[in-house]
This record gives sequence, C-alpha cells and structure tokens, in this order.
Amino acid sequence: MPGDVEKPNVIIFGGLNTCSRALAALLVPPEGQRLVSHLRIVDKFSVSPPTTYLGAEFPKVLAQPDVEYRQANLTTPSVVASTFDPPAGKAPYSYVFDLTGEVNHDRGEFIAIKMTFTVSRTIAMEAAKRKVKAYIRLQQPVYESSDKGSHDEKEDVKPIRPLDVWWHETLRMLASIEGLNLVVLRCGFVYGPYVEFGLYALVITVASVYGYMKKPMKTIWGPGKEPVHTVHIQDVAGGLWACAEWMQVHGRQQANSIAGEKIPFHNDKSKVKDVEGACSPDVAPIAPIFNLVDDSGTTLAKGGSMITEYFGTTFEFYSNFEMTLAKFKLDELVEEINEHHVGTWTQMLQNSNTPIVHSPLDAYMDRYALSRHKLAYNNNKIKNIIGYQLKYPLFNHETLKEVVEKWKDEGTWPRLDGY
Repeated sequence: MPGDVEKPNVIIFGGLNTCSRALAALLVPPEGQRLVSHLRIVDKFSVSPPTTYLGAEFPKVLAQPDVEYRQANLTTPSVVASTFDPPAGKAPYSYVFDLTGEVNHDRGEFIAIKMTFTVSRTIAMEAAKRKVKAYIRLQQPVYESSDKGSHDEKEDVKPIRPLDVWWHETLRMLASIEGLNLVVLRCGFVYGPYVEFGLYALVITVASVYGYMKKPMKTIWGPGKEPVHTVHIQDVAGGLWACAEWMQVHGRQQANSIAGEKIPFHNDKSKVKDVEGACSPDVAPIAPIFNLVDDSGTTLAKGGSMITEYFGTTFEFYSNFEMTLAKFKLDELVEEINEHHVGTWTQMLQNSNTPIVHSPLDAYMDRYALSRHKLAYNNNKIKNIIGYQLKYPLFNHETLKEVVEKWKDEGTWPRLDGY
C-alpha cells in the first residue's frame, strides 16, 4: 500500500508475558488497518516452541507480513544494539516501546536491578544514540497511594517493595538520559483477554472457584475501601500508541514543558551508589508522565463484589480478629487461605467437559497477592493533553465475560455442566 511508506517502523522490547502481545495486535492486527510498516518484537522467551503463555490470537499476529519476533538476551549491550538494525531496505526504527521489567515479587533485589533497571538502561542508551522519535516506557502498578481520592501525576505515589523501588529507580534513570524522547505511561492493575499475569487474573480465577463451591470468597482487608484501579489491556495498548504519536510531534524538550513531572528519590542511598547509570539521590529528573486507568474507580470491595457476583457468589470479610492477625502473621495465613481453593481449581480443570491438562491460570495466592494494595490514579491528564479516549471505560460483568469466554474458547478455562 502506498501509505505504508509513511508508517513508522517499531520495536517492542519485553512484555511478552505482560502487555506486548496486545500492543502488537493493535499495531499489526490480523484483520484491519496496520499502524506500522515493520514490527520487531524482542524478548527473552521462545515463541516456537513457546516458553511463556501466548494466548490464542498472538500467533496470528506473528504470521503477519513484516512482523518479526527475535529471541534475545537483553542483558547484553551488543545484542541490544544489533536489534536496532532494521532489515535490509527498511527505514530505521522510529518508535521504541519499553515493556521490559521483572514482575514477580518473589525475585530478589539483584534480579530486580539486573532485569528491570539495567535492561531498560541498555535499551534506552541505544535508543538515544539512534535518535528514535519516541521511547515509551510502560510502568506497571508498582506504587501505593493513600486511601482518599485519586492521584494525579504531580502527586508523590511511593514504591513500597524492593522490586517496586527498582521499577521507580528505572524511571529516574531513563529521565536523566540526554536526547531520549521519553514518555512514561503509568498503568493501573491490568485485566483483559489473555491477560494471565497480575492481580486481577488471579482474583478472577479464585472467585470462580468459590462460585463453583458455592461459598463466599473472603478477604482479610475489611471493609475494603482501598482503591485498586483497573485498566483494560486494549487501553494499555492504545495508550502506549497514543503516547508515541504525541511524542514524535513534540520532542522531549517541548513534551517536558507540557507534561513533565519531577521524579523524586525513593531508595536507599547506599544501594544506588554502585549501580551504573543510577541517578543521583539529590536530583529529581523530569519526564512526561501520564496515568492510565479506566473510569471505574475500583476498590477492593467494589471489584471483589462485582467479580464474585458474576460467578454466583459473594465477597465477604474475615473477622476483626483474623484481620488483626493478618497484619502480623500473613505468611502463616497464606497457606491456610490457599487450602480452601487451590485443590478445587485443579478439580475444575480435570472435570471440564474437555479435561484441561495445562492452564496458564493459577489459583495460588502468594504473599504479594494477599497483601493490602492501594493504588488510585487520576486519568484526566492523558485525556486532556494527549486526547486519549478509553475503549473500555468500565470494568463490569460485560468486560469480565469477554475475558472468561475467550479463555474458554482457547481451552484454558474449564467448561463445567451447570456452571
């Protein structure tokens, strides 16, 4: 097509186990208008045979013309540099989407530094060298906010856990790289078709078990007013693309003046002094930052009630004594809570009309999943400055049904008679 000449060439780094599959599907849909001329996706996983969950639709994306998947070790600078070399006859890559970063909270701080901070820095340094027009960093929900109200980009939401602190430190490092056309997109808790990672995929799975058992699903964090704001995976993809288009028009200097925010230090000074590329604790670098959540204003109680209601049960709270105990002995409660439902999920998979041997979905709730989460973002800035319009403004039974039905269609969610 003649118009393809003007379309950008794009690289997506990382995120095959989180959000890059949805972004790729937006950029080169199996049916519909392509947004890019050539797409390269780079990550550590294999796709043939797959070493991570891909979902039913992503292989169709990979089958599109001018789409390339490259398995690569992103901790090696020379390997990263080679991924920026376009195929013969193709223009240089102009948009880079950085979806890298460790998302498993049971990994140690060394892994967080290596796989989040250092990998992102290696990619960003090469992107700045190549003068890419837009470098979009997706920031997972690694912050904690107060219970009251929603928080705009100027407010200082804080990382709490070691993994979260290094995700935040990564932003400070990226913001300090000269010549990098950076935009940071901070998303809420992601849900949607083929999203098997994160808090909501787990809650949906566990709620279905309690619905199957006809028992209430309980939480230790009553009365459940904590905000846990949500965002649909297709809005994450759409928001990333909107940010790239916006940045390539403005450039970093103008983008900073329009949407720049200071990124304060939230780490131990002794831990950053020996990390190559770490930003000085005394500096608050500036970068354009946008929050992305839907309009649901989801809280623990509201979200839990909506999800459990879909599966025909209720969302309730443990006693005051158990809630108090949880604050001091959460590790002991983890196993006790999981005993109620993990085995039943296995039975549901086995009893499915077509038995399911392997599912990417797990009903085991670890310490992170059972911890208290508080994240409330205000989404006005991305709407007003970039003009992004949410495709899925509400998390409700309709959007939840789409998630479950697509898992059923691909054979990873149990089909059970009478349920």
